[in-house]
This record gives sequence, C-alpha cells and structure tokens, in this order.
Amino acid sequence: MTDILFQPYALNGTLTLKNRILMAPLTRCMADDDLVPTQAMVDYYARRAETGLIISEATIIRPDGQGYPNTPGLYTPAQIDGWRKVTDAVHANGGKIFAQLWHTGRVAHPHFFGGEYVLAPSAIAVEGTVPRMRELVYTVPKPATKTEIEQLVADYAQAAANAIDAGFDGVEIHGANGYLIDQFLHYCSNTRDDEFGGTPENMARFPLAVIDAIADRIGADRTGLRLSPGAYFNMEGDARDRNVSDYLLAELEQRDLAFLHIGIFDDSMEFDYLGGTASAYVRQRYSKTLVGVGSYSAESGSAAIVNNQFDLLAIGRPLIANPDYVAKVKNGEALVEYTDTMLAELV
Repeated sequence: MTDILFQPYALNGTLTLKNRILMAPLTRCMADDDLVPTQAMVDYYARRAETGLIISEATIIRPDGQGYPNTPGLYTPAQIDGWRKVTDAVHANGGKIFAQLWHTGRVAHPHFFGGEYVLAPSAIAVEGTVPRMRELVYTVPKPATKTEIEQLVADYAQAAANAIDAGFDGVEIHGANGYLIDQFLHYCSNTRDDEFGGTPENMARFPLAVIDAIADRIGADRTGLRLSPGAYFNMEGDARDRNVSDYLLAELEQRDLAFLHIGIFDDSMEFDYLGGTASAYVRQRYSKTLVGVGSYSAESGSAAIVNNQFDLLAIGRPLIANPDYVAKVKNGEALVEYTDTMLAELV
C-alpha cells in the first residue's frame, strides 16, 4: 500500500506539500555554455510538478564551484532569468520547487572558470578525472583562508536570495556527497588545525555558518539541508566522523529548518561507525522532518514512512524514466525501468 505517499504534508506554517513524494536532485549537465537553464530544462521540470516538491539539480553558487560541464548556476542575471522560466512552469502546473545550492570544493576544476586553483578545507586532492571530461585530472586544492571562508558564506546567502528572486519556493543546501560543505565534515578531507578543523565544533563551524546565513536571509522555513554522515562518495570513512555528525545534528535539532535530507545512493548501505544505515542514524538524533532516499520503491518507501524511519520520500532515477511517476504509482501502473541511456536527453 502506498496511500501514505499521497497525503499532504506541512513542512511548516509557510509550505505545505500536496504529497510526500519529492523529486531528488539529479545532475543532468543540460544548461547552456553560460550555465543558463534551457527550454528543455523548463519542460523537464514542468512535467514532474505532480511531486510534492521538486529539488532542482545541483546549482553552483559562483564560478569556482563548478566541477562538471554545463551544470547550471545561480549567480548571474541571465541564470536567474533562466531559472525563473523553470519555476514559473512548475508553479503553473501546481508544483513547488527548491533550488539545490552547490559548491563542489575540491571536486571543482580550474578548466571551467579559468582560475589558478580550486578551494577546499585542505590540500588533499580527490583521485581520478572529471566525469564526462576524462581528460581533466583533479588538482590539489588550496586550503581556504578564513577570509575566503567568510566570502563563501556570503556567496551562499546571496545565491539563496537569488533563488527566491528566481521564483523558487526555497533552497536545499548541498552539504552531502563529498562536495565542499561535506569536505569540512570528514577527517579524510579536513586536516586543518585552525578554527575550522580538528574538533567536531570546528569542523561544523563553516557548514553551520552557511546554514545560519541562508536562514537569516530567506527564512529557516524555506531552507533545507542535505547531509551525508557516512563517507562513501569521493571520501574515505573515519570513525571520528561520527563525533562530528553527532555534534552537527544536535545543533540542527535546535534550528527549525524545512527538512533534513539524507545524501546516499543506496540507503541499505551500512556504516560501522554509525551503527547501521545513515537514515537510521540520523532519525535517532533528529526529530524533525527527515527525507529518505536511496533505491527505495514507492512500496518500500511507504513502509519506511509508516515505520517512522523518515517523513518524506525522495525519488531519483525512476523520475527520470517516468515523468508521470506520481500518477503511475497512484493508479498502480507499471513503471518504465531506468537505464543509463536515458541520461542523454531530457524528457
């Protein structure tokens, strides 16, 4: 039974979702060469407005945050105007949409923005080459100075304001999946010995500063956050990471964010230092709205919500294959199976 998925859900006094199904953020690399959303993206998101909330593909907050080709930005007037066409189309179809705000940190590459270096917590490179541009090898990042960190906080807040100007209903801060904010929260990527490293309080300082600056700018009720307490993507686990996540979740419990969203590709993955799955670990420490994701079907996701494992279900690849996912699940119709060939075009 999937009935619970189709119940309205109040995030807060500002925003009520028409159902509990979220469209997970899905990077598609389909912006134009100026990182402006295209008409194909307008159509793509509009077709999925039956979900309770769309979370946009990760959207970079400033030029040096780019780590993949043709990922959209939210820092120029043209980009804001392009996103406004997307949000207008989603709203016209009765949907709601948040912008996911992104800086890739050490996963960025100077090729994209003509810089001399990329910024990260520490001078530790991620291994390998850039997806879709395998000729580009990742570089050793420059550790961000305190002044540069303060500017990043300001740029995150400005991007959130730009998102509201572009018509988004709110933002999700991308603090997961091995990107900049996540890099501060794990010992394998943060070896600093200043006020931004070495202890849970210090390692969470920059992420919390971003969260608070955005909440101050656009309202906590319009601010969500994605987190990966378990290191698994471009990141090595460390048992000490548990203490950082414990501290951060205690801090988040004191704030009134719109939601917290697990960043995981498969939520059956278990982490020794978390004592099990990432979502179970977070649920034990965070009592407010939690979004589950990671290879759930409508049926298994419904069961998890009934079992109080989380409150909302984010669906990723099945929504690429099925723009009408909500209607199909509601009507008990068979879903088209996702294949990687579907990444080649927006439908």
